[in-house]
Amino acid sequence: MTPLQTTGLYDPAFEHDSCGFGLIANIDGNASGWLVDQAFAALAKMSHRGGVNSDGITGDGCGVLVYRADTWLRTLAREASIEIGSLYAAGLVFLDRDAEKADAAAQQLEHCLREEGVHPAGWRDVPVTDEPCGPLGRASRPCIRQIFVNAAEGMDEAVFDRALFRARRRSELALADDVTFYVVSLAAATIGYKAMAAPGRLRDVFPDLQRAELISAAVTFHQRFSTNTSPNWKLAQPFRMLAHNGEINTIRANRNWALARQPKLHSPLLDISDIGDHVSRTGSDSQSLDNMFELLVEGGIDLLASTRILVPPAWSADENLDQDLEAFYQYYALHTEPWDGPAGLVMCDARHAVCALDRNGLRPARWSQSDDGHLIVASEAGLWDVPDQRIVAKGRLGPGQMLAVDLVEHRLLDSAAIDRINAQRAPYRDWLRDGVIYLESHLIDPALAAEPMPPDMLARFQKQFALTCEERDIVLRTLAETGAEATGSMGDDTPIAVMSQQSRSLYDYFRQAFAQVTNPPIDPLRERLVMSLVSQIGLEGNLFDLSADSARQVLLSSPVLSQRKLRQLLRMTPYDQKNQLLDLSYSHEEGLKAGIERICALAEGAAREGMVM
Repeated sequence: MTPLQTTGLYDPAFEHDSCGFGLIANIDGNASGWLVDQAFAALAKMSHRGGVNSDGITGDGCGVLVYRADTWLRTLAREASIEIGSLYAAGLVFLDRDAEKADAAAQQLEHCLREEGVHPAGWRDVPVTDEPCGPLGRASRPCIRQIFVNAAEGMDEAVFDRALFRARRRSELALADDVTFYVVSLAAATIGYKAMAAPGRLRDVFPDLQRAELISAAVTFHQRFSTNTSPNWKLAQPFRMLAHNGEINTIRANRNWALARQPKLHSPLLDISDIGDHVSRTGSDSQSLDNMFELLVEGGIDLLASTRILVPPAWSADENLDQDLEAFYQYYALHTEPWDGPAGLVMCDARHAVCALDRNGLRPARWSQSDDGHLIVASEAGLWDVPDQRIVAKGRLGPGQMLAVDLVEHRLLDSAAIDRINAQRAPYRDWLRDGVIYLESHLIDPALAAEPMPPDMLARFQKQFALTCEERDIVLRTLAETGAEATGSMGDDTPIAVMSQQSRSLYDYFRQAFAQVTNPPIDPLRERLVMSLVSQIGLEGNLFDLSADSARQVLLSSPVLSQRKLRQLLRMTPYDQKNQLLDLSYSHEEGLKAGIERICALAEGAAREGMVM
């Protein structure tokens, strides 16, 4: 017993961990009400993972994503006198509680659907019980309606889903000023229900979910503990594809890179030129990651590949990794960067139900498989009411590992099977061997070596860049002589740059932005395995275009570009002919802001003229 326990200041019952998430599926594709009941029972058992308001009722939010609940949806449509065809979609929509605003938003969504060639079949008001939502949840609850949409004649499911995706995104763009409008889900294979409800009481909020007709072969579920954003109905999970436990620590960079790459992305299957920003720049980090998954999947990259592209394992430090698989990871690393966790993910689309951990593996994910083909993966054990003697296999996912159920071919895929599928998608190794240049630190040509600066020039540059004697003698000298960081006393009483009376370098005014939630801390051994300093130079390609032309870059072992590496680059094709030197200096009269804007304009002009360096 700890000292805190003996004094009465600590009680394990007061503990709250991060979000709870899970997935339950029948590998053989057998839909049942028992499976759905198990999913809701598991969700209720994760109530300790959800935040609760001081009123004791209002929760951070919980939800489910249900796979192909055809019997149930057809019953709901028939009772609402809505005629649906053989291929249809149903989705929940959050609307303003003002009837006029709600009708206007619904009409806009219908208009976008018709423009995409699909046919709205009708709406029904979703019954809602307010009591489990608590005072805050009830006060902020939107009007909730369900829309049914029929596919056009001759349209297959994949084309239908892309039309639904485009219609939803275009309606979101058109209704950007309507803060309430939100499509929970709209797809042929899945439907989501979620609410800002008390933990474990989602079924009490929606009587639809209590119907005996509700049977399915796969359900993902999530109990939210909001950390980076305030709870609200929109941010409850699952989203359209995923449920996430953890935080995306690189979210600002991920969002900015997604925005920067928008002009490069072109899918032969999907027009994404008029759907607005590819990922949301507000809301939660999970919401933005879900946007990215949805974009890749609808654009033609299936969930198995998308997961490994966006949330890859620590492949660069694995000496035993299959070369074809390593080439797969390296190829996509040329054109995108990881969405770095800690992250535990469960996802579901028309083909796969997936659970994956990021490369750090700092979120729990345990799985069990029963003798009748049922699989459950969740953030903890003990959620499944199945006798131990019926469990044929169980375990946990480790860092960078992945588990998937192929809902079409009815098979369970572990990390090794998924890796084999991904490695065989294209001749990545051949493309990289022919197109990628690895810039080495050592030189064969002595003429490219960097000659030392004369002492007076070196002193001038040291003063120009505000290099102090302390930095030179203690920090840099130790690095140069031993290759290690200098040992010094703990603490720093040097004034921050903006308050310093000394002339400080420009980069001293900036600090790294850390995540709001950094638990648990990364240990040195794990950090060495999951971190990489490899940097690249060259044109990025289109993620949707698998080709050898997208594998032509120069890789550097470090982001520090030494003089000798620069000279090597300037001897290579095409950098020897397509480079331009930009002078970064500016006059006192011009000022810093005008100088930066001028240099940016020069760099943009050089790029438009074909300069690659």
